[in-house]
Amino acid sequence: MNLFNRAAPLRRPATPAVPQRPAAPPAFTPSGLPDPGLAALTGEWMIDPAHSRIGFSVRHAMVTTVRGSFAEYKSRLYFDGRDPARSQAEIVVSTGSVDTGVEQRDAHLVGRDFLDTATFPRMRFASTAVQLAGNDVYRMLGDLTIKDVTRPVVLELTYIGHVTDPFAVERVGFDGTTTIDRSEWGLTYNSRLAEGGAMVSEKVRLQFDIAAIRTMPTV
Repeated sequence: MNLFNRAAPLRRPATPAVPQRPAAPPAFTPSGLPDPGLAALTGEWMIDPAHSRIGFSVRHAMVTTVRGSFAEYKSRLYFDGRDPARSQAEIVVSTGSVDTGVEQRDAHLVGRDFLDTATFPRMRFASTAVQLAGNDVYRMLGDLTIKDVTRPVVLELTYIGHVTDPFAVERVGFDGTTTIDRSEWGLTYNSRLAEGGAMVSEKVRLQFDIAAIRTMPTV
């Protein structure tokens, strides 16, 4: 599937499929019921890149935090306001679009020490399950693929709100975050400090500040 070359609508599956994985993800128990008002949001959506950010932050030299983002990505989203467990998300990111605001650092990140964009031009997140965790809070389980390594992650998602803008475009907002150990995806490059610490932390916080627009409402 190449989301960068063709548009393929995401259809609601008859039953959610959760593929087998080496290690079972943690179990979550929903703490409430979906807000009935969210039923109107059921349908297909896509991320609006002009008003969204897919970013990351990582501790550098043990004393500061470097932040960056990816400027190019495609998405397919399905939100079921009646039954959040049937919701789905898929995001494919162009690894070469990384931007930390420092040209030399970006050149290092796209090289073989880190993302190796010449060999692995895309990374992908695909959801496998969605669970209601509380009022306006969801947990999305999914598979994150970087450099052809796929491992499960859990996103904490907060529903921000829903509006219809002056151009009659429906918009919905979510903020999401998860923290990964980059070494588990083969991103193992590092330098040691004289004090004994690492130049770049292995823990990376991924951030999804999402504004999505409706593409195909459910009648």
